[in-house]
Amino acid sequence: MSGLNRSFNFLRTTLRPHIIPKVNVSAKPAKHPLTAGEQAIGMLAMFTVILVPSGWILAHLEDYKKR
Repeated sequence: MSGLNRSFNFLRTTLRPHIIPKVNVSAKPAKHPLTAGEQAIGMLAMFTVILVPSGWILAHLEDYKKR
């Protein structure tokens, strides 16, 4: 009987909705707002980090097929 209770407790905890804490959202403006230049540099860095390796692989796809 205790094994049955343990299995029901396990099922009850898995089916219970999990409480997720809210993120600390602030309605205040940023302490140090980013300039357009800083935003452009950040976006350029992100696109470079993602697109350059992908482009390298696509440009050398035939070399990878031969291996």
